Amino acid sequence: MATEHLTKATFTEKVYNFELNKDWKFEGTLPCIIDFYADWCGPCKMVAPILEELSTEYAGKVNIYKIDTEAEQELASVFGIRSIPSMLFCPVDGQPQMAVGALPKDSLIKAIDDVLLNKQAN
Repeated sequence: MATEHLTKATFTEKVYNFELNKDWKFEGTLPCIIDFYADWCGPCKMVAPILEELSTEYAGKVNIYKIDTEAEQELASVFGIRSIPSMLFCPVDGQPQMAVGALPKDSLIKAIDDVLLNKQAN
């Protein structure tokens, strides 16, 4: 399974419907990472193949989504995205956590294991 690009419509259905809910309410069944990126961003291009690998390695456990901040400016503003890449880690239960910058693969794996998968074990 590859990373999936989200629009506002698919975001509100699969992740968080910010128009209906003021407080965070995760809509998905699997925890997810959302990569806020832009096509012109060099560090974003470096992270993209790593996220593709992780989407295969964690298939069935974690969904990995991408949001083009140029095309989806409203979604970027909802989360106050100021610099890219920014990644939002969304556990099934609990609050999402934002990480800013191009994280290396080992850091992403640690974040997935700590933030997304360990919370499920609780």
